[in-house]
Amino acid sequence: MSTASPFAPMPDQHGFFGPYGGQLVPPHLKQAMDDITQAYAEITRQTEFQQELASLYADYVGRPSPIFHAARLSTQLGGAQIHLKREDLNHTGAHKINHCLGEALLARFMGKKKVIAETGAGQHGVALATACALVGIPCEIHMGQVDIEKEHPNVTKMRILGTRLVAVTRGAATLKEAVDSAFEEYLDNPTDYFYAIGSVVGPHPFPMMVRDFQSIVGREAREQFLARHGRLPDYAAACVGGGSNAIGLFTAFLEDSEVKLVGVEPAGEGTDQAGRHAATLTMGHPGEIHGMKCYVLEDAPGTPAAVHSIASGLDYPGVGPQHSYLKDIGRVQYEAVTDQECLDAFMTLSRTEGIIPALESAHAVAWALRAAPALPASQHILVNLSGRGDKDADYVSKVLGL
Repeated sequence: MSTASPFAPMPDQHGFFGPYGGQLVPPHLKQAMDDITQAYAEITRQTEFQQELASLYADYVGRPSPIFHAARLSTQLGGAQIHLKREDLNHTGAHKINHCLGEALLARFMGKKKVIAETGAGQHGVALATACALVGIPCEIHMGQVDIEKEHPNVTKMRILGTRLVAVTRGAATLKEAVDSAFEEYLDNPTDYFYAIGSVVGPHPFPMMVRDFQSIVGREAREQFLARHGRLPDYAAACVGGGSNAIGLFTAFLEDSEVKLVGVEPAGEGTDQAGRHAATLTMGHPGEIHGMKCYVLEDAPGTPAAVHSIASGLDYPGVGPQHSYLKDIGRVQYEAVTDQECLDAFMTLSRTEGIIPALESAHAVAWALRAAPALPASQHILVNLSGRGDKDADYVSKVLGL
């Protein structure tokens, strides 16, 4: 695996993507972050690490994930051709395993005694529990009580894999509170614990490190699309909560100006409904949260707003600092999709192509359903189908009365 980015030298040595990112942590925690930065730089230079990770991607995860042309869906819409990068076919069912393996190997390299993380939809939790079982490190996952009840299949998997699951009942009891809880546990002993952040968020080096591990998605997709079509897609789209699957796809295309990049945020019940959406880049402003500068949704400076999304993995009032920078320079177009549009896309893809997507991924599919009919059939939309919907099937069935 190469950690080189076509957007180098971002971030700078202090972890900033333009004005966003950084390491906004207490002095004693800054040393822990610097230790991780140093260890990451060291391990990624080692041939043995590169080979082990490449082998696990191929033989454990099942990479490369294929690109599928959703021909029936494209014909039904009568516009641009829609293609799906099938991260849902990875072991554990989503893109999250890509960086979880890297973080677990790094924790082992650093001699850590426990890996801690938060999870929303549970995909990061399952992937990290899987990776920790593989390398033999105890794992502790913090998850909001609302999400525990909503994403029961993933909760069961985490427990089977040997994870200690901490139910977070404070506040809205969703992803933001799970992050707070996990971070507090990490602060108790940053020397022996490793906080495996689940997206391209948090203090440096995590936005950089998670991006680097996820960049395999875009590298594969670019090569696959060129090989099959002799050209690049016109659009590359992905859902954005914290933004790991999106930055993983976008990184390979940042310098290809002919490829329009679209990040799709959760509009929830409407961006005009305060507290009932999580469209951070669409409705937020620059601020600080969880050790970084980024776009945030706030009730007041320093006070994150209540947020909502039907997709637990997108239910977050902040966003990755690189996404914040890409918004400001206009390289990525950020759109918002409502809960209802997400549900419609979930069912449409399921019944047209026989692919049940995660509710998170269904946001990106919903944008493609919205955009494709207005585009010529000669154009191509590549959607990162970041996860499968096993975890959401019972919930959606209940909501729709199926």
